[in-house]
Parts: sequence; structure tokens; C-alpha cells
Amino acid sequence: MSRAKTEVAGPVTPRQLISVAARRFRSAGLVYGHGTLNAGDEAAWLVTHALGCPFEALPARMDQPLPARITQRAQRLFDRRIDERIPAAYLTREAWLGEHRFYVDQRVIVPRSYIAELLRDRLRPWWPATGSPRTILDLCTGSGCLAIVAAHTFPKTRIDGVDISGPALSVARRNVRAHHLTSRVKLIRSDLFNGINAASYDLILSNPPYVREPVMRGLPAEYRHEPALALHGGADGLDLVRRILGEAGRHLNPRGWLVLEVGHNRARVERAFPKLPFIWAETSGGDDCVALLPKAALSAVQVAPVPPTRPTTARRQRKTAQ
Repeated sequence: MSRAKTEVAGPVTPRQLISVAARRFRSAGLVYGHGTLNAGDEAAWLVTHALGCPFEALPARMDQPLPARITQRAQRLFDRRIDERIPAAYLTREAWLGEHRFYVDQRVIVPRSYIAELLRDRLRPWWPATGSPRTILDLCTGSGCLAIVAAHTFPKTRIDGVDISGPALSVARRNVRAHHLTSRVKLIRSDLFNGINAASYDLILSNPPYVREPVMRGLPAEYRHEPALALHGGADGLDLVRRILGEAGRHLNPRGWLVLEVGHNRARVERAFPKLPFIWAETSGGDDCVALLPKAALSAVQVAPVPPTRPTTARRQRKTAQ
């Protein structure tokens, strides 16, 4: 395939590589949202990976000439990013939620969740500032990222991470081991609540698949590298949301809370469940992405469970436009 290479005459610096790569990325019309939001940040991430240094060390090296082998390594990454439309997270095999690093590959979607923002604030004001939940369920755990962030947030809490995908759970196990949390984070293969019997929790966190069928058909190439199982939420995107709302109340302790991410689908969710008193958290994505409900609300309003029509797995922050 002929293409314009990321060529700069003579020894080059990271600053030059990033500038040239960003121009190529913009010209190629790449799509972002898997850890970066623009061409410059994507290029910087790949250059950092080629250098083998932490991202925070990049500014000090921006104008240092690079060995030819590093330049060539970066160029190969740029070429694959353009030719194959592979998100940078899969090329580097790493993704971040806040300060936490996770291993990723194409068995899981790239971690991104607004729930992680709420966990950084210990779910205040909904969870008491003076206490920690004893137990948390991370439903559709995927790479295990939210289970792990929750474990770091609440150091004494025991957490179950559930997913239907065996390959995704293999990635999650790797991440749990890397974060030294095997004694507190248990991973379970299950179709939503089916495999946890009568277990109940103080908190249920879930970022399930919620991309609508029409949107699935038009996903950009970058998103097609992610497992469709982790994205597809049925015809209207709410297949798994309905099942979770219908069953979560039976698995919450008396003062428990459900924290449910639904993308920018607040209006659709409220139309589907007009009697549920959703609380919508303010996040960096707005107030239409993450809903909270106490057990009392879920117990008082009967939501008819929808029979499973497809399996569930994983998570995303901006899976794509809904």
C-alpha cells in the first residue's frame, strides 16, 4: 500500500515526530475516543510508547534527538494506526482510567467509564463519607477496570467482577494480578446476575453494552476492533439496561445503591422507565450518562425483566455516539 511515510531528514526529536504524525492522522481522518480525543494526543501516546518512558517523562525529552531505532519503531506504530485503524490502546496494549494503568487487547473494549470519575470522589454524596461499602458487584466487568478502581477507592471492600465473556475475564485476571488485588477481587463468569445465586451487595456498578442497532451498523473502523459483544445493546440499546433494572433490587442490601452507566441515553431511559426516580450524576460527559437508584426505589417500582436475547460483557465510556 502506498502512503506518505512519517519521514523527517536526519535525527529527529519527539516533538518533530509528534507534529508530523498528528498531521498524517488528521489527513487520514482517524477517529479517537479510546483514551485520547485528538490527533496530537494520539501521536504523543504512541511516541511515548516507542520511547519506553512514562508519559509524564515526555516533556523533558521533547527536543532530544532520537536513535534511529526509536524513530523507526514510532513510524511503524503510526503506519499501523493509519492503515489498520487500530486504536492506540491496542497498539500499546495499555489504557488508563485516571491514575490506574490496565493491560488491554482486542478481547476487551478499551476501558473508559464515567463511573470511574464518581469513584474518585468515593461516590459522594450518595455514599456516606465516613464509611465504605462491605461488598461491591461490578457487572459487565470486561477488563476488570471498574472493579479495580473500586478496590483502590475502598481498600477494605470485597468486590465481585462478573462478565459473560471468558476471553474478557482472562484479561481481567491479568489486571487484577497486576494490581495485587487477587485477595479482594473475585472474577465470575456469568450472564448478568444468573451466576451469583442469591448474593447481595452494598453497591452494584455496571457499564453494560448500550449501543443501538442502527449505530452498530455505522460504527467507525476503530470501534470495529472492539468486541461487538461489549458494545451492542439491542435494537434500542436498552436490552441489558432493562434486565439490570429488573433484577438489581434483589441483589442489593437494604441501604444499597445501583450505579448504572447508559451513555448519553438519559432521555431514552426515562421514557422507557417513567416511574423510576433516577438520580443523574454530573460527570465530565454531562448529566445524561450515569444514573443512580437506591434499593428502595428499585423495590418499590416493579420493572419487568426482559428475557435475554443476547449475551453481555465489558464496558466503555464513550462507546460511540448513541
